[in-house]
Amino acid sequence: MSVRELVVLGTASQVPGRDRNHNGYLLRWDAEGFLFDPGEGTQRQMLFAGVSASSITRICLTHFHGDHCLGLPGVVQRLSLDGVRHPVHAHYPASGQEFFDRLRHASVFHETAEIVEEPVHGDGVLARGEFGELVAKRLDHPVESFGYRLVEPDGRRMMPELLARFGVTGPEIGELQRTGSLRVGSRTVAVEQVSVVRQGQRFAFVMDTRLCDAVYELADRADLLVIESTFLAEDERLASEYGHLTARQAAQVAAESRVRKLVLTHFSQRYDDPTKFYEEAREVFGGDVVVAADLSRVSVPRR
Repeated sequence: MSVRELVVLGTASQVPGRDRNHNGYLLRWDAEGFLFDPGEGTQRQMLFAGVSASSITRICLTHFHGDHCLGLPGVVQRLSLDGVRHPVHAHYPASGQEFFDRLRHASVFHETAEIVEEPVHGDGVLARGEFGELVAKRLDHPVESFGYRLVEPDGRRMMPELLARFGVTGPEIGELQRTGSLRVGSRTVAVEQVSVVRQGQRFAFVMDTRLCDAVYELADRADLLVIESTFLAEDERLASEYGHLTARQAAQVAAESRVRKLVLTHFSQRYDDPTKFYEEAREVFGGDVVVAADLSRVSVPRR
């Protein structure tokens, strides 16, 4: 049975706190595991969350500030220690190649895992597979930063009443799905005649950035949007100065982009009441709002 959920490993910006680890997010997407921005302590958080290194198939770094990448050495070494046999693809800003090299080889270890480096040079599709398309968009931050978007291709939902009308039953249903058409008696039945379009699911991951066109392009009609909300609206000046978003801005993006479920994260240590982020977001966004907490799990809404 396929599972699509976000496992939150950490939610703190800049420095970890007593209740919040550095950033870290694992998106479980059927057979794939996308690890986003593993900050310091990610390996230990994976243990607490019951997530194994073998579940990781891709690592996606938005940028090279420490709270988004200092956990990479431990994760890379754990892949080899645990004998992960499948290739793990790594996406990161190409401008930070020097930093990636240092993090990947931060200490002595016996490397057996296959890390496939795929630096991001600009906007566009990074990978295609059964999961769909992984896309990157450049954001607006003091250092080069990219957001990520995962788009599943549209499929079709078979309609029982239409299948019955055309006399398609049993194993014939699977054959029709695979081939697109099927001979039933004296006529040919096309899959379009017995099904409706099922829009593929969409996931977006937006970290450190000011508001810009790319934020909206990444968030467009996302079923699940994970987005930084480092500051509250009362500190919007600081957010702009340091290249971040407020909870209100993140919620406005979700509302204008027709997002279904909004996950706020990357909180500044200056705030000690997470409910304020929820209240601020609810003022402008009518969909589901989740204020991320360490080790929580957030399901991707079903289509």
